[in-house]
This record gives sequence, structure tokens and C-alpha cells, in this order.
Amino acid sequence: MKRLTLAMGVFILVTLQWGICASAEDLGRLSANPYGPESTSNLYGAGSPYRADSINNPYGPYGSPYSSKSATNPYATDAPRLYDSQGNYRESLSTNQYDPDSISNPFGRYGSPFSPESINNSFGAGNPYSADSPNNPYGRGWRIEGSD
Repeated sequence: MKRLTLAMGVFILVTLQWGICASAEDLGRLSANPYGPESTSNLYGAGSPYRADSINNPYGPYGSPYSSKSATNPYATDAPRLYDSQGNYRESLSTNQYDPDSISNPFGRYGSPFSPESINNSFGAGNPYSADSPNNPYGRGWRIEGSD
């Protein structure tokens, strides 16, 4: 009986975890690499302004200046999130200067040019020589996730 209860508990936890993971939409990678197919700098890949889920599409939910999910709306409340190559949450891809997790907040830990966790710090997370840095023109960059 204990085994059955444990097995059911594990099943429920895995199902809930899968539901949480499945609710995020993959929007490509924040990268300076113009040749990477998942790079937002590739105008024929994930960075295409004609792709429905691109952050460069001004009419899509993630690129519109009026959408609450947009990376370009300075008042966005549900901006796309960035994750590094190890899957660690790095920051919010937002132009909102008042959001504490935004890359545009000059006083926040993810937007300050002095913070080691900021892509705005060329000696920290934004180092252009780091393999997974979004500022490396030959690297992979960071994964962008938007909410469904």
C-alpha cells in the first residue's frame, strides 16, 4: 500500500512539473550570432520580423509595443525570460526600467553595468568572449521563454 501511495505521489509531482514546463513557449535565443538558426539576430530564423512568435515582430505578442508579454513594451508585466546554457534564470528581456529583473533597469542586478550577472557588464555575464554570452557574435546565447 505504501508503494502504491508513493508511486501515485511521484506520478502526480511529475505530471505537475511537466505542466509547468510545458506552459512556456520557446522564442529562440538572445544572441549576437547572425547565422544561428535560433538567434534573434538572424533575420531568416528566430529573429524574423514575419515570424509570429518573434521578439522582432511588431505585431506579435512578444514584439508589440502594446502587449503585456512583449520585450519592447516599457510597461510589460509578463515579459519573456532569459535562461543560460545551464538552465539558470538570468533576467527578464524587457525594456521596463522599473522591473527589478529587467535587463533595462540600470540599478537592478540584471541591468546594472557593474553587476556580474548583467549582460550589460562586458566583464561579467555579457563578456563577448564567453561561449554562451548573448554578446558573443559566434556563440549560442541565452534561451528566451515566453508565457503561453
